[in-house]
Amino acid sequence: MKKGQLAQIGFLEVVIMAIASSARIHATALVDPRASIAEGTTIGPYVIIDGPVQIGPRCDIRAGVQILGETVLGEGNVVHPYAVLGGEPQHLAYKGEPTRLEIGDFNIIREHVTIHRGSHLSGVTRVGSYNFLMANSHVGHDCIVGNHCTLANQALLAGSVELADRVLMSGSAALHQFVRAGRLCMISGLAGSTMDVPPFVIVRNINVICGVNVIGMRRAGISNTAIDAVRRAYAILYKGMALTPVALAEIEAKMGDVPEVMEFVSFIRQAKRGVSRDVVRDAA
Repeated sequence: MKKGQLAQIGFLEVVIMAIASSARIHATALVDPRASIAEGTTIGPYVIIDGPVQIGPRCDIRAGVQILGETVLGEGNVVHPYAVLGGEPQHLAYKGEPTRLEIGDFNIIREHVTIHRGSHLSGVTRVGSYNFLMANSHVGHDCIVGNHCTLANQALLAGSVELADRVLMSGSAALHQFVRAGRLCMISGLAGSTMDVPPFVIVRNINVICGVNVIGMRRAGISNTAIDAVRRAYAILYKGMALTPVALAEIEAKMGDVPEVMEFVSFIRQAKRGVSRDVVRDAA
């Protein structure tokens, strides 16, 4: 592949090139000769780039960061001191296979964040764009993180977790391996889930669903009509006594014309780990 040629890598298009003339690299940084660094990117002191890393334009890689293995960063990412991106997966069955980490555009990755590359399970970990990963948060191997997600301090994603767009994980929240978290759900501080988390709900404690994330939905621009419909759907499923399939059929019959409600219903029907029905009865 020639210099300047476009390559499609996962969900990213990356220009294959050497270090751009406008890139600024501190004298103490160690940069692998296989790495590609695009225009306008700054590499700070004591950064280690080890492997065929590709860093897109106008990134800011600050002091002490390590970017390892076959890792791709898109445009405008800011990586704060001592984050480690692309480290080997924490999986006992991993035997050194070539795997990847792909990170999109305009993410903020704070101090001591760790994002591991894929394992033999899928071979790739993917983080989308406009995410905010606060200090000491962790994204495990083979995870898929959407766009506009927030992981507060010490939030933890085990291997093969999937976050849809705009998921909010509060401080020290955790998701078990293979869990899916739906769009605009919120995991409260110190809470966790070993089961799939439907879109738009709030989790507290362990596997306890305690209401609808109304504030998050409003901030995302969802209409009051749709929010009210989701709240009614939530009440049918979590406040009623019907079995889940019966409750979902009732929700679809009554509010199946509301896209957000059908997103809620479809997610639950597709849940492989099940969805918790434990609920704080006085929350709505």
